[in-house]
Amino acid sequence: MKYRVAVVGATGNVGREILNVLAERDFPVSEVIPLASSRSVGKEVSFGNKILKTKNLENFDFSDVDICLMSAGSAVSKAMAQKIGAQNCMVIDNSSFWRYHSDVPLVVPEVNGDVLADYLARNDRTNIIANPNCSTAQLVVALKPLHDAATIKRVVVSTYQSVSGAGKAGGDELWHQTRGIIVSDSPETSVFTKQIAFNVIPHIDTFMEDGYTREEWKVLAETKKILDPKIKVTCTAVRVPVFVGHSEAVNIEFEEEISADEARDILREAPGIMVVDKREDGGYVTPIEAVGEYATYVSRIREDATVENGLNIWVVSDNLLKGAALNSVQIAESLIEHGLKPAGDS
Repeated sequence: MKYRVAVVGATGNVGREILNVLAERDFPVSEVIPLASSRSVGKEVSFGNKILKTKNLENFDFSDVDICLMSAGSAVSKAMAQKIGAQNCMVIDNSSFWRYHSDVPLVVPEVNGDVLADYLARNDRTNIIANPNCSTAQLVVALKPLHDAATIKRVVVSTYQSVSGAGKAGGDELWHQTRGIIVSDSPETSVFTKQIAFNVIPHIDTFMEDGYTREEWKVLAETKKILDPKIKVTCTAVRVPVFVGHSEAVNIEFEEEISADEARDILREAPGIMVVDKREDGGYVTPIEAVGEYATYVSRIREDATVENGLNIWVVSDNLLKGAALNSVQIAESLIEHGLKPAGDS
């Protein structure tokens, strides 16, 4: 069976990565249709060894499309996702707009992909599935096998997020500021609230009344929805001068006893995880080593003696892949595994 697949936001960072991942994983496509706003119609994008021209999202007919991988921001998702889903096309949305709707599954396949079987069996489904925040995706991949083994009570996570999380403009600002500082020009700031080159900024997204930022709230809310609503989660999100790749320092408190050695063995056997944990110089993974890799890397596994049944871990992943494009394609693959049929297939 082969599927017609549309990619909305095909000219953006994540859209281009989705096209790459579809080709690399040999997704069973009969046709791939890149879609974008009217100002980007006709732009060329790569799909494997093919060059495709983008079509206009605004007047596109989805009635014969099986899967729509959407990465064009919350405003587009709000305006278009339900209309596309109503044409019996399964929408996998990368924006934050649908993540917290009770009737929309929020999915990381290695963690809760089994919810898709029940979703496909529903007659009242909206045909929308949400992809989580990039920081949440890699976090829950690492937490899931440990939670299954010893039941997590509380998680304290500090994220170190690359500028690619702010789109192409974020990468451009880091590049221009860095180059400017080296040649003694004053760095200009427009995307970020403070200079990002040679600096870190403890502020991602808008501030909320309780002092947390919305980015931090996303990690809290999404971890609970995907993994377990009983887990207590607190987060500090920090933007760092790294082009691609998010890192997380994670402190975990468990209901049951678990040693660092046990955790290491569990994580080595878990899907989607690569453990690199040598207690020596360089015996850990940094963001630059995760770029272009599908795995979520876990390093620095050690016991926390300040709490009962505590562990610390270091989690690194390519945020454009597991945090966005790869996870979206994996959701599509999971839908097929759970019985999604192409349009017109009996």
